[in-house]
Amino acid sequence: MIFPLAGMLFGAIFGAWRAKSKGGKGKDMAQWAAVFAIIFGLVGLFMLIFIERAYI
Repeated sequence: MIFPLAGMLFGAIFGAWRAKSKGGKGKDMAQWAAVFAIIFGLVGLFMLIFIERAYI
């Protein structure tokens, strides 16, 4: 359960940092943070599914 949440948190931080490093304003940072949070959350979800199925 923690992998998708951790992925979303890390993705949001990474996306906001990346937008800021490219000179983005607040809305750019929010959009990049949302996109990266969704992507990393999905990666975390697939990791969770893979780990759960491997132990059954």
